[in-house]
Amino acid sequence: MQVFRIWDVNQKTFYLRNNQLVAGYLQGLNTKLEEKIDVVPIDSHAVFLGIQGGKLCLSCVKSGDNIRLQLEAVNITDLSKKREQDKRFTFIRSDNGPTTTFESAAIPGWFLCTALEADQPVSLTNTPEEPIMVTKFYFQEDQ
Repeated sequence: MQVFRIWDVNQKTFYLRNNQLVAGYLQGLNTKLEEKIDVVPIDSHAVFLGIQGGKLCLSCVKSGDNIRLQLEAVNITDLSKKREQDKRFTFIRSDNGPTTTFESAAIPGWFLCTALEADQPVSLTNTPEEPIMVTKFYFQEDQ
């Protein structure tokens, strides 16, 4: 498992608020709230993403017409690319210059995103070019 820092192109970092992953501007003592992203590479582009030491994993879930990002209490190291039920945890990482995007493997065309406003939930969008959502992230291995 590797640990990365993630922040969007507007400099918002991820943190937990009421068991929900949100993106905002953390300053001063609040910088300790930043959530590092735990990554388990599956192949050259696919990854599992988690937080809290890999104990909470990001997943893409479809319920009817509603598609949402959720945190699930599973251990990232227990996931397997060979199990169909683990596909919801898989993201396709695409690096483009200094930025990275993350597309759901289970629901192609849906990308990890943040809102333009601060302190809003991290979510998914199927319109990555729309200016109201941010889908480009800086993703740097934590030293």
